[in-house]
Amino acid sequence: MCKTDKFLYHRKLWEMKVRLLGETKVEKLRNSFVSRSRMSLWMIRAVTILLLWSCFVHLMALGEMWGPRLFKGWPSCFSQHDLSTVEEMGSLPAKISLSPKRVYQNNGYLMVSCNGGLNQMRAAICDMVTVARFMNVTLIVPELDKTSFWNDPSEFKDIFDVDHFITSLRDEVRILKELPPRLKKRVELGMHHEMPPISWSNMSYYQNQILPLVKKHKVLHLNKTDSRLANNGLPVEVQKLRCRVNFNGLKFTPQIEELGRRVVNILREKGPFLVLHLRYEMDMLAFSGCSHGCNPEEEEELTRMRYAYPWWKEKVINSEVKRKEGLCPLTPEETALTLTALGIDRNVQLYIAAGEIYGGERRMKALTDAFPNVVRKETLLDSSDLDFCRNHSSQMAALDYLVAVESDIFVPTNDGNMARVVEGHRRFLGFKKTIQLNRKFLVKLIDEYTEGLLTWDVFSSMVKAFHSTRMGSPKRRLVIPNKPKEEDYFYANPQECLQLLDEPLRVI
Repeated sequence: MCKTDKFLYHRKLWEMKVRLLGETKVEKLRNSFVSRSRMSLWMIRAVTILLLWSCFVHLMALGEMWGPRLFKGWPSCFSQHDLSTVEEMGSLPAKISLSPKRVYQNNGYLMVSCNGGLNQMRAAICDMVTVARFMNVTLIVPELDKTSFWNDPSEFKDIFDVDHFITSLRDEVRILKELPPRLKKRVELGMHHEMPPISWSNMSYYQNQILPLVKKHKVLHLNKTDSRLANNGLPVEVQKLRCRVNFNGLKFTPQIEELGRRVVNILREKGPFLVLHLRYEMDMLAFSGCSHGCNPEEEEELTRMRYAYPWWKEKVINSEVKRKEGLCPLTPEETALTLTALGIDRNVQLYIAAGEIYGGERRMKALTDAFPNVVRKETLLDSSDLDFCRNHSSQMAALDYLVAVESDIFVPTNDGNMARVVEGHRRFLGFKKTIQLNRKFLVKLIDEYTEGLLTWDVFSSMVKAFHSTRMGSPKRRLVIPNKPKEEDYFYANPQECLQLLDEPLRVI
């Protein structure tokens, strides 16, 4: 082959290689473009899915606030099951926006130690929050009584929702869980003032005598708080704040609230229920000296207990005289007669809101014979449900309080703190039926019936007639000037916070 032919041959071969290589690159470029297109499409789809999911999550979050109002507008988008689920979501508590903090010049710090049982301390807390608000001081979360008969070591946070307590009242008063470190150190060194305020005082007492002490010492410790604020003669805004603390600021811990709801639901599933605050417990009988129906050994045991507690001032007590004056709690036997005479259905669920009844089953027999459906929290719940509050009387009392407030009928057999505070709470909730027994009238009538002086029909009709106006209906507090212990208790009838007819106060 000549050189010219060789040259042409190699040139064509080179052109063919170049053409072949070019087609390969074009193919690779085309494949690369297709691959990138697919990748872009996948990315677009992924981002779209994420955006849709994010929108869905936000809509569900908004549903907690708008609930059914938002979703009921689109009925075709949901099945009946879906709608019921949305309604359940809508029934969840909405996120509450906090009120702005009240801004004021702090005059000092107020520490308080509550004394007594749960409901005595509850009322005292309401009073002390109100006092702190109108003195423009900072309140430290109250200390609860741990040295009384019940010997309950519970702290405030073990019974009440402390965070709710602080935040729900922040637009009225500043509340702290503890003193600032510098002041706390001073208190530990005893560099503060401590005193009990005068009972049944008005606001001028706190403004003119207590506030100067706070300003002087920076920290004031009030070591007694029971009944330290008057029932009457206070400005309406003071009374309304007491109500606000009681009915809104003081919530029990979520654990206690949930257990209370469970007990109420168990009872509701079986029908109406009556809560009987049967205050026939050993401490009440020993303190009051009431021993009617007890045997000699029990009377001696109660007397020994009364002398064992030096702060129980009254030692020598005539039980029968006190009973006839209406100053003793009704016995289980007297209670059975009274409820039957009032026409209470014997098949109603009778929930006993109390501790251990003195005399046990022997003393309860007349009541359980008359009303066979007697129940207690201990019989409605598993033992493990009560483990967290066992041996903590105030937490147990909190559970009974929740059930009592929700009951169809509430009947206390003594006018102690729980009876009165629950009565007031039930008035606030719409004047729910609360039978206020007149013990002086009843024991006289019961004695006449048991002695054969009255027939059952006469006895029953007299009990019904006398109590027909004592069912928790609206009324004004009875005011007795200079006799606060004898007049109507504010927390039993907080009329300034209720929807009542415009009637004048009853003053005698």
